[in-house]
Amino acid sequence: MTNREKTAVVTGVSTGIGRAIARSLIDAGWRVFGSVRKEKDAAEASADLGPRFTPLCFDVTDDAAIRREAEKVDKALAGKTLDALINNAGVAIAGPVGYLDINDLKRQMDINVYGPIRVTQAFLPMLGADHSRAGSPGRIVNMSSVAGKIASPFMSPYAMSKHALEALSESLRRELVRHGIDVVIVGPGAIRTPIWAKADDLNIERYRNTEYFDDLSRMKGMMQSFGDSGLEAEAVGKLILQILTAPRPKTRYAILRNKFALWTLPNIMPKRMVDRAVAKRFGMTPRGA
Repeated sequence: MTNREKTAVVTGVSTGIGRAIARSLIDAGWRVFGSVRKEKDAAEASADLGPRFTPLCFDVTDDAAIRREAEKVDKALAGKTLDALINNAGVAIAGPVGYLDINDLKRQMDINVYGPIRVTQAFLPMLGADHSRAGSPGRIVNMSSVAGKIASPFMSPYAMSKHALEALSESLRRELVRHGIDVVIVGPGAIRTPIWAKADDLNIERYRNTEYFDDLSRMKGMMQSFGDSGLEAEAVGKLILQILTAPRPKTRYAILRNKFALWTLPNIMPKRMVDRAVAKRFGMTPRGA
């Protein structure tokens, strides 16, 4: 690692947004340490991303594995600060609140909320919380979603996790002023990644005997349509590079197609009006209407 080489840790680089972020930084001359959960994914990512990439094998729910791999990064930094941590790894779990399996909800929160906390705690000293390290303090980017501000029906586990991640990010940014470490939120809309292809894997059979089965069937089709029309993951990778190199980045960025209709309007319209629009979109007729 050269004296001027920038360094970043990116979680969840096996596919999609995480891979695009890693590639964007590497193309700009950064050294990237990227987390994957399987050895075969580590080998594939290394072959794809080249010598500036170092795989880290851990699941964000595994404290011991995170700490073990963090030690490898610490050794590679040799007393210098880490320039960036991008908390990207996550999953999306769906289902109507009235019928949710609480264990599914716990898994959603463990990965999307407690995971970033575990990873952040492991790398904070390297980012500059340890003032003995050489170099400027780093930045943290937490990957949220449009769902971090706007909650759709049947996506409450995912929306809850992203709302929580946004609250965490706000508090963390204000805490880390002491160390000069900035925290930025990025909230993508639909991005063309494998997560949308997994709509076919969404198991709605457990809800067949509920009043929501037809609605969930329509939602699967909508998810596939969103994925097909979404932005390319590379757009997010380019945005992350801009955030990490900007002198004074904003605290939050939204990145999606049709931003005015899907982001700006729902955030300024009265909630009841949004409720009616969403119900119409999902084909749900209110009782008594």
